Amino acid sequence: MKATLERTALLKALGHVHRIVERRNTIPILSNVLIDVAERQLTLKATDLDLEATESAPADVAQDGSTTVAAHVLYDIVRKLPEGAQVSLDMTGETGQLLLRSGRSRFHLQSLPASDFPDLATGELTHRFTLGAADLKKLIDNTQFAISTEETRYYLNGIFLHTVDVGGATMLRAVATDGHRLARVEMPAPQGAAGMPGVIVPRKAVSEIQKLIEDVEAEVSVELSTAKARFRFGDTVLTTKLIDGTFPDYQRVIPAHNDKRLVVDKAPFQAAVDRVSTISSERGRAIKLSIADNRMTLSVNNPDSGSASEELEVDYDSAPIEIGFNARYLLDIAGQLASDTALIKLADPGSPTIIQDRDGAAALYVLMPLRV
Repeated sequence: MKATLERTALLKALGHVHRIVERRNTIPILSNVLIDVAERQLTLKATDLDLEATESAPADVAQDGSTTVAAHVLYDIVRKLPEGAQVSLDMTGETGQLLLRSGRSRFHLQSLPASDFPDLATGELTHRFTLGAADLKKLIDNTQFAISTEETRYYLNGIFLHTVDVGGATMLRAVATDGHRLARVEMPAPQGAAGMPGVIVPRKAVSEIQKLIEDVEAEVSVELSTAKARFRFGDTVLTTKLIDGTFPDYQRVIPAHNDKRLVVDKAPFQAAVDRVSTISSERGRAIKLSIADNRMTLSVNNPDSGSASEELEVDYDSAPIEIGFNARYLLDIAGQLASDTALIKLADPGSPTIIQDRDGAAALYVLMPLRV
């Protein structure tokens, strides 16, 4: 194989695919990126056997061919080359090495045969639809923080993507929960999504999708089956295995009769939670909200470091209530709200609480209370 291309184009493509490659691998070929040169373009592919990324870049091809070299080494070399440089890749002879040339620089890189590189065969992807990049970004941004990191409950280690019927309209819904908090976001389902299987997109794939959404005005092509999903962003294609498990019936967790309504200005509330929780213990992070007569008092009592409290004016005319929450979870949810106010629906100190921008908002959050 022999090809020449712009350093900028090669760096952009490598930047997207090399992140898939784990730094430590027991299987040598998984540390490598597959380089395939044909028909005036260079295609790169990387995989960890659960996730696969491919991207193409235009190239001046003198000879078709393919090989694999260490992904992070190649990325670091190209990153350090001067801007505007031309990069030549040459695999000739029986040396088993790839020669990379740019200006006066020469790198001989050890390679492994392309025939050994694994392929994440997808089988038939039964459902296809196109989603605005901004919509996909919203689904992920508003739910990703609630993904569980507890490996024993592996079926919670991702975002549950599915369609539901809401008042006769088909909605595409994303849900994530770690058992302490739940995030649910929905939007009108795009054409082709109706009837799709409910799928759990793994945490690592979710993180990569988020990084690949560079142009929010663009469209993302989505193909999926019960086992795999493929997301296409222009020249970049991300294929992922899906989590093989059943997502719990989250609807049972969302309370329907929380009748105590509290409306608070979001920015002062966030700032007060952040300030008061400074002295909370790292382990518990518990903060108590005492609400009555249009006032909320936030307080923390930590035997090791002291106590703190702050009072806020709020809109609340129900019976007085005292309830505790994890301060970090409260801040995570408040950070997702799009409006200047937060609507908090309470029941009693031991029941789940709903937090939204407003009634009927596309995003809904449920937070379990703590004993304080």
